[in-house]
Amino acid sequence: MAGPQMQLALIPEPDRLTIQVDEKRLDAAIATAFRDKVRSLIGNGGAAVTLDLSGVDFMDSSGLGAVIAIFKSMPAGRKLELTGLTPNVARVFQLTRMDTVLTIRPGGCAAAAGAPQGGGE
Repeated sequence: MAGPQMQLALIPEPDRLTIQVDEKRLDAAIATAFRDKVRSLIGNGGAAVTLDLSGVDFMDSSGLGAVIAIFKSMPAGRKLELTGLTPNVARVFQLTRMDTVLTIRPGGCAAAAGAPQGGGE
């Protein structure tokens, strides 16, 4: 009955709960466990919940569906933000146009932990 062990780190702040996802792949193998675990954690947070996806290199439609299910299950008056999207994960949100529905902020722990700075556009 034991499902896959989720690698999540909670970073509680006064007005926000950040959930750092330390999984390389957010795919069909763990999407359901991920969705259920994050939903159970949301009750512990402040007004906003941030999913830090900076550790996720790959997301398929199951992973996207899990994020959307979490978004739809947010309690009234609370919002979900995503941060730290890698290029591959950002592309999934852009191709499905979910980047126009979900709040996506730049940054994340990977950006703070030595990702190359500058270069830009």
